[in-house]
Amino acid sequence: MSRPDDGRLRERALASYDVLSGPPRRELESLVELAAQLAGVPYAAVNLFSSDVQHPVATAGFEGRDTSMDESMCRVVVESGRPVMLEDAGRDERFADSPWTNGELAHVRYYGSQPLRTPEGVVIGTLCVFDDEAHEVTPEAAKGLEQLADRVVDVLELELASRRLGDVIARLTTSNDRLAHFAGQVSHDLKNPLTSISLSLESLELEVTDSYQADTIARARRGVDRMSGLISNLLEFASQGAAPGDDVVDLDAELAAALDDLAGRLPRECVRTGSLPSVRGDAAQLRSVLMNLLDNAAKFTRDGAEPDIEVEAVTLDGRHRVEVRDRGRGVPEDKRERVFAPLARLDKTVDGTGIGLATCRRTVEAHGGSIGVEERPGGGSVFWFELPRVVG
Repeated sequence: MSRPDDGRLRERALASYDVLSGPPRRELESLVELAAQLAGVPYAAVNLFSSDVQHPVATAGFEGRDTSMDESMCRVVVESGRPVMLEDAGRDERFADSPWTNGELAHVRYYGSQPLRTPEGVVIGTLCVFDDEAHEVTPEAAKGLEQLADRVVDVLELELASRRLGDVIARLTTSNDRLAHFAGQVSHDLKNPLTSISLSLESLELEVTDSYQADTIARARRGVDRMSGLISNLLEFASQGAAPGDDVVDLDAELAAALDDLAGRLPRECVRTGSLPSVRGDAAQLRSVLMNLLDNAAKFTRDGAEPDIEVEAVTLDGRHRVEVRDRGRGVPEDKRERVFAPLARLDKTVDGTGIGLATCRRTVEAHGGSIGVEERPGGGSVFWFELPRVVG
């Protein structure tokens, strides 16, 4: 049975995961749908428990609502830390008088519930599946539910590690050495749960033949890909900013390479280019700056319109200024500094991690330059960066 301090430990863990507020996580919803399909039942949920309330943070087949822990069937699993798999919960003495089995709230019969256990050993909730009809509990369903419960915790741990990494990056933007050291330390913590999720989904893909289940797994895999991209971008941001070297870099050549790399997302005919200068620095890093600015311009094209982008350079006193001009949605004047902050996403309807422009600033400043954004006459934005002119 639970100890008196179990509720406090759960509260502390849930506060760190920050999962009770906001809309349901897409990754959790995909895992819940997959759990229902693997068990062959219409209903499933991820239930998290504070001290005395059950919070269904992701559901399949029904709309969840917070309920008292006293009414919860999953309370047995949380307090014992052991799974429950029943063909007919109404015939089990632990649940015979439950409002979920006696008709007050529902008529649950088939019931399976796996504990969600943090790496510290705290049971914070359950992954449960249920049906209003009794049927056989198969070993495959029990094993699959156990594996998916582990993946639920992996998702929460991965989000927590990503947030911590983002917080540290924001505090340490002026400390290149400390950022690089931190990136090396945290990459292991970030990649482990992501690898576990990916391997489990790959294993499930080999076993699933139903097209709907395959689609659910595919959506879960897309969630893994989004998280992988976020990690890669965060670690790239952390590794930028060191002295970039003193090679002569032909920005014309790097722009051509960037456009080739973006060919699948940005048609070449949508970009008009002028002559760009040669500068000193790191070719790969400066190509990444151009790619990020071009990709950003394409992503924020107005709905229904084709990208309309110009890339040109002008020479100022002792500096080269490269401009990437678009006809997109523009950036409000009071947000033009914020767009370069780590993890800043002003328009969340557009996919992204909020790291690209922050990495651009970090790279350009490491090259002795500056970067900014202005309004483009006639609509759109002008993202620009300035670098020292090549001397000698």
